[in-house]
Amino acid sequence: MFDHIGLKVRDLDASVRFYTAALGPLGYEVTSQDESTASFGARGTYSLWLYADAKLAHSLVHLAFTAPNRAAVEAFHREGLKQRGRDNGSPGVRQDYSPDYYAAFLFDPDGNNVEAVYLK
Repeated sequence: MFDHIGLKVRDLDASVRFYTAALGPLGYEVTSQDESTASFGARGTYSLWLYADAKLAHSLVHLAFTAPNRAAVEAFHREGLKQRGRDNGSPGVRQDYSPDYYAAFLFDPDGNNVEAVYLK
């Protein structure tokens, strides 16, 4: 349904570091960047755009990314924590969603709820 999504971020450099670390294990990379924007996606795609906005007060978006396996979910969580992400749910099965729903949740530097999910 969606071609891409864009988020405003207070500190573009901090957000690029966070998303590079957290999304790398899921197969996504920085695909474009200048002084005011950055995009992420699979090689040659532009699925997630970050736009610098120093006046941003707070953002409350939920983003969920598909992971290829449980190890990638765990790496997403571990690496995101290293880059100013805050824990919002350690890797594990979410029985209330589905017995096969393995996910982890982080708050990005702007407070967005970012998830990696693997469905068996």
